[in-house]
Amino acid sequence: MLDLENINKVHFIGIGGIGVSAISRMMLQKDKIVSGSDIDESEITKALEEEGAKIFDKHSAENLADDTDLVVYTVAIDSDNPEFVKAKELGIETKTYSQMLGSISDGYYTVAVAGTHGKTTTTAMLAKVAVDAELSPTVIVGSLLKDSGSNLIVGDRDLFIVEACEYKRSFLDLKPNILVITNIDEDHLDYYKDLADIQNAFTELVSKLGEDNFLVCNPNDEKIKPVIKNAKCKIVDYTKVENIKDLKVEGVYNLENAKAAFAVLEILKVKKQKAISSLQEFESVWRRFEYKGTAINGAEVYDDYAHHPTEIRAALRAAREKFPNQEIIIAFQPHLYSRTKLLLNDMAQSFKDADDILVAPIYAAREKNDPNISSQILAEEIKKNGSNARAYSDFSEIEQYLKDNTQKSDIIITMGAGDIYKIAENLI
Repeated sequence: MLDLENINKVHFIGIGGIGVSAISRMMLQKDKIVSGSDIDESEITKALEEEGAKIFDKHSAENLADDTDLVVYTVAIDSDNPEFVKAKELGIETKTYSQMLGSISDGYYTVAVAGTHGKTTTTAMLAKVAVDAELSPTVIVGSLLKDSGSNLIVGDRDLFIVEACEYKRSFLDLKPNILVITNIDEDHLDYYKDLADIQNAFTELVSKLGEDNFLVCNPNDEKIKPVIKNAKCKIVDYTKVENIKDLKVEGVYNLENAKAAFAVLEILKVKKQKAISSLQEFESVWRRFEYKGTAINGAEVYDDYAHHPTEIRAALRAAREKFPNQEIIIAFQPHLYSRTKLLLNDMAQSFKDADDILVAPIYAAREKNDPNISSQILAEEIKKNGSNARAYSDFSEIEQYLKDNTQKSDIIITMGAGDIYKIAENLI
């Protein structure tokens, strides 16, 4: 078990990542000396620098001081990363982000929110109500919370609320007392073989729960049924929660998120009316159907993190419900070559609630270029499904088109898990 009391200096590889940055913030609040590297400057890295971290804008062995006590890294890095290699050579203890979460959760009553879609919003909903109900939770969420602009809340009690990511089975490092599974879908197919492989990972997570623990899910969901068939814990069906009216967040999927959150809050013995009124005040998180402002030409600009076909459909359905008679223009950035190629047909059918789709180049993230897939191929497939779509070579072309060809009544949504949000920020 990691003894944080005896650790003074921590270095983070990939410190700008939404999860890794939360741990680095926690270390800063514990008065540790924090450094970290990332290839992209962002609002997150700028904020960390202001909070006291030393930030490097590239990966280099020189970034890692010899007297570092601990290196925390994102699983997205390669094994030949120079900082990681140096840490191993020097015998410095290394932990993945998820291993650090596991170490942190050891001393807490842990609520872990897992699922292919909706886990960030559900975690944020739980965080808001738990804070409002004075449970003083510690929270790590995969986005920036509206109230604080941070992905971390540090409480002073033994409650830990954390988003649990399934990528590379990361969530298996956690030790949850309450587990939420929002849903299970095909994703991260650059790692998982198929849906059955994903379900096996969730089954292993569920097997960690004992008789005194709780699993909040939809037990009648066909993709969840095989995961929970041998569960030893108490199963709570969130679909039996009454609809929570007057939510500020849009879409049926957010109602489902709220019901899952409410089911957890009942287990935590939060008073019903307090939970409902707090959920009704919830205003989403960074990059989840986030209103950015008004463009120069008067069009309203939104930004959304949706990058999987299920998420794209849900976000656009919510947008169409909110704006039934307005033109909805999407600037979409596909995320990962592997995801775009493996989910191409499903993705191409996901934009039917949009009037115009502008496809940016694929955001590669951790992947090398794959010549067998491109934004042009995706745009052509979208067109075959009856939607108006075009591929663009860079962001500046998309920005110029949106400035020249939209009007006050239009709705512009930048969409994707990469850096497409920069277009929204440049338009307003």
